[in-house]
Amino acid sequence: MALALVLLAGCAGSGQGGGYTFVWYILSPWDVRGQENLRFLLWGFWATISISTLAMVISLTIGLVVALMSISRRRSVFFLSRIYVEFFRSIPLLVMILWVYYGLPILTGVQLSVFVTGLVCLAISDSAFTSEIFRAGLQSIKKGQGEAARSLGLSPLQTMCLVILPQVVRAVLPALGNQYVYILKMSSLVSVIGFQELTRRANELTLTEFRPLEIYSFLVLEYLLLILLVSWGVRTMERRMGTGTHGRD
Repeated sequence: MALALVLLAGCAGSGQGGGYTFVWYILSPWDVRGQENLRFLLWGFWATISISTLAMVISLTIGLVVALMSISRRRSVFFLSRIYVEFFRSIPLLVMILWVYYGLPILTGVQLSVFVTGLVCLAISDSAFTSEIFRAGLQSIKKGQGEAARSLGLSPLQTMCLVILPQVVRAVLPALGNQYVYILKMSSLVSVIGFQELTRRANELTLTEFRPLEIYSFLVLEYLLLILLVSWGVRTMERRMGTGTHGRD
C-alpha cells in the first residue's frame, strides 16, 4: 500500500517542473519492449525459488542433525553442535558467499559454480538457525513421550521417527515457514557473484534501460507477491496440521 501511494504521488507530480517522470512503458505488457523486459525479469522467479527451496531442504536436514547432536549426552558431541551453530550464525551471509566464491579457489584450487556457491552458503548459514528451532522443539516434548514409546517396545530410532519428530515438526512449522521466507529474501545476496535471480536481473535491466525507480519498484512488487504466496501456503499448512493458536483446543 505504501509503495502504491508513493508511485501515485510520483505520477501526480510528474507533470510539474522538476518532478520525476515515470516511464512505465518499459514494463508494459502491451508494448513489445515492455514484454521483453517483463519476460527477462520474471524468469528470475524460477532461479530465486529453485535455489531457496533446495537450500531450505538441505538446511532442514543439517539443522535436524545438529539439533539431535545438541541434545546428546556426550559432551564432545554437544560441544561440536554448539561450535557449528555459533560459528556459522556469526558469519554474515554476504561475507560467506564472497569468501567461498573468491577465497576457496585460492586455498583449494576448487572453483564452485555460482549456483552451487549460493546454494551451499544459503543452506549452511540457515542450518545454524534451523538447528536452534529444532532444538527448541525437541526440548519442548515431555520426556514421558519417549518413555511411553519405549515401554511399548519401540527402539530409540523408532521412538524418534514415529513419536518425537512428528510432534516437533508440528510445533516448529511456523518458525520454519519464517526461515523459508528469510532464505527467499537472502537469496538476493547471491546476485553479487552473478546469479541470475530476481535482483540480478533487475540490476542488469537497469543498466540497459536507465530507469532504476521503475525497475526496482517492480522488483519490490515481485518479492512482495512471492513472500505473500509463501506466507499463505505456510498458514494453510498450519491450519491443516492444527498448529498455532487457531488450531489448538
